[in-house]
Amino acid sequence: MSENVYIVGHAAPGSDSSYYSYSVEANSEYLRKVRRHARIIAGQFFGHLHVDTFRVIYDKERPVSWAFMAPSVSPHYPAGSSNPGLRLYKFDSDTGKVLDYTQFYLDLAVANKAGAAAEWVAEYNLTQYYALREVSAESLHLLADKLRIGTGHEMTTFNKYLRAYNVKYDGADNCDGACAHQHFCAITCLEHLTYRQCVDAAASALAASGRSASLAAPLVNILLTLIICIIVL
Repeated sequence: MSENVYIVGHAAPGSDSSYYSYSVEANSEYLRKVRRHARIIAGQFFGHLHVDTFRVIYDKERPVSWAFMAPSVSPHYPAGSSNPGLRLYKFDSDTGKVLDYTQFYLDLAVANKAGAAAEWVAEYNLTQYYALREVSAESLHLLADKLRIGTGHEMTTFNKYLRAYNVKYDGADNCDGACAHQHFCAITCLEHLTYRQCVDAAASALAASGRSASLAAPLVNILLTLIICIIVL
């Protein structure tokens, strides 16, 4: 009998610039198990960061699994603030395959006005917002690749991602080129060492270019960075 499973937890594996939820050993062991059983893992769902993002897990350079990290009802997180969010998933009840989701949010600026009623509204639909063919490791890998800064098209995609990341919160901090690349590294490099190598490679490239790390600045050696982060240790 064919079975699929969902993995649901609080903190996802990997890193996000300021935290490591798992020890190096526990993180690597979790990723090994996901790679081994990727065929039956229908989805991974986490929170912890209070933001809207995702992760892609690779096995010998091939995307094999994904994880969604949903924003929280609480509007605060360690690096700043966001609007409260709720998420409704759509899935195939026969196969368990995740087909899509709709992200809802509460606009705090509107809700805090005198006499205003709190109203949850749809923020975006995943497949429409990012023009995804389906929810899969491959499609999310291609989306992550578009978040690498270097062209106007990629800048547009990253700005959409950042808007969703903060749940449309207007007071969110700006994100320069180095910040943008940290997002890419966090999404695609879940091993602790490869995440740090990914971030350091981008920092070195920016320093060598002699330019400020603006969002539109091209990141030199970006292909090398991608190769570093998806090597299975």
